Amino acid sequence: MKVLLINGSPKANGNTAVALNEMVKVFESEGIETVVMHVGNKAIRGCVACGGCAGTGKCVFDDCVNEAAEILKDADGLVVGSPVYYASANATLIAFLDRLFYSSHFDKTMKVGASVVCARRGGCSATFDELNKYFTISGMPVASSQYWNSIHGAAPGEAELDGEGRQTMRTLAKNMSFLMKSIALGKEKYGLPEKEKRIGTNFIR
Repeated sequence: MKVLLINGSPKANGNTAVALNEMVKVFESEGIETVVMHVGNKAIRGCVACGGCAGTGKCVFDDCVNEAAEILKDADGLVVGSPVYYASANATLIAFLDRLFYSSHFDKTMKVGASVVCARRGGCSATFDELNKYFTISGMPVASSQYWNSIHGAAPGEAELDGEGRQTMRTLAKNMSFLMKSIALGKEKYGLPEKEKRIGTNFIR
């Protein structure tokens, strides 16, 4: 099994990394392969609605978005981590996720998703909700923990002092591991849920 973890912080070794590293240790103890991608410090442009991906199944801007898509295609889970900026995720990460989810056309049904957020003080819940929407529009079950998936720290590394936050990350990784393994067994026995032909309804005609 494999999990892709996305670090959306500009700081490769900041507090978001503390949270993700806590999860990596649990995944590895569960025998699950991990791939960590640091994208928060990259020059990632947003989607320009060109429609090029409709024919190729990948973004016309050939950068780390397409690299992540290739990994996610074969992965069983996706973890997205972000610092909180003005009660929102890092804008670079949002540009990355918009293009990743829109341009990759492989089926994401039953790949398990989890979002992780880090703040000095507030805005975690709003950012947590924002990131979870990528999973819930894609047929991806969302893993939960003992609390909302947040950790706190200001200076880089300060989140190491947040005992509850780190425990929340470990619990999240354990629950996510169980869910991925359970889904794998279910797919073997029952297959994926049958899908109806998609209906698209515009609000203005």
